Amino acid sequence: MNISNNISSIQSHQTMMNTNANNIANVNTDGFIPSDTKMTSNGTSVSANTRLADDNGSIKSQTDLAKEIPDQIIAQDATAVNVTAIKAQDEMLGSLLDIKA
Repeated sequence: MNISNNISSIQSHQTMMNTNANNIANVNTDGFIPSDTKMTSNGTSVSANTRLADDNGSIKSQTDLAKEIPDQIIAQDATAVNVTAIKAQDEMLGSLLDIKA
């Protein structure tokens, strides 16, 4: 596994977190149409694709907190997992260099 995979995943989840934070911040904005972020993986990297959600015609904000809050937790946990993987790779490389020296 390559560290760049973990970094692209962290960046994609940050995009997801930013989108969700904007949706939550506008929960009381009349007529607000939230954005939705989907993750895609091509095997070597992860990317985030953001689009406007479907407009249901409501004059109130269409932000669904029952969706946004769990998405925030998912993004936070995914970032933590990727940071742990990067730390483990760094420690392994350090150990290998210590053995070599």
